[in-house]
Amino acid sequence: MQFAMNHLWCFALAAALASSAGHAETLTREQIQQRLASPAADFRNLEAPGANLSGINFAGATLFGANLKGANLSNANLARCNLNVAILRDAVLVNADLRDAKLFSSVGANADLSKADLRGAQLMGNFDHAKLEGANLEQVQGAADMRNQPMGLVRLVLVNARLKGARLANANLSRADLTFADLREADLTGVNLTRAKLVGADFSGATLTDVTLDGAEIQQAIFKGAVGMDTLRGLETAEGRDSAIFDR
Repeated sequence: MQFAMNHLWCFALAAALASSAGHAETLTREQIQQRLASPAADFRNLEAPGANLSGINFAGATLFGANLKGANLSNANLARCNLNVAILRDAVLVNADLRDAKLFSSVGANADLSKADLRGAQLMGNFDHAKLEGANLEQVQGAADMRNQPMGLVRLVLVNARLKGARLANANLSRADLTFADLREADLTGVNLTRAKLVGADFSGATLTDVTLDGAEIQQAIFKGAVGMDTLRGLETAEGRDSAIFDR
């Protein structure tokens, strides 16, 4: 029940913010490129579902509330972009540059972010079933802000996400939901997973050096072949240790 309410709250927030920000605007690829020639390009509430925007340099642009569902943003430069409340469901962002981008309450379910660079990005929204194999999420800020949770927990959702071989060193994923996420061979050095939901997550062969698990839910999580298990912090306070799978 709480899980459903959390998701509904995320979607309700996204809809409310988008509707209050102004009218949607539909632009062609050519029109977008022309506008990008001006400084401080603003694409607030852009309507570009399914558009081919591959390779475009959006660096620093505002894409608040943009509808990019199913759009092709492969190799696009989205560094420092404001993508808050943006819809990226089913979008293709392979090799995209999202360094220091803001993605608060964004929807990236089923998006393909394979090998994308998200270093230092604020990632807070629904990215369930997203593909993040080989992606760089070092120093990502994905921790829930407990100071402003009036209608339930707004957090990073990576349920069933594919993060095999991803780099997450020093990311803050406190209270994130990584239920059944594939984190095989990923580098999680120094990651904060305090109170994160890790039920059924697969950490086989992952690097877990100095990872914090205080109060995390690890029922049926798999830790076979993981490196740095002796440096884990808070494992004794994690819930579901009896059903988690460790090396014998």
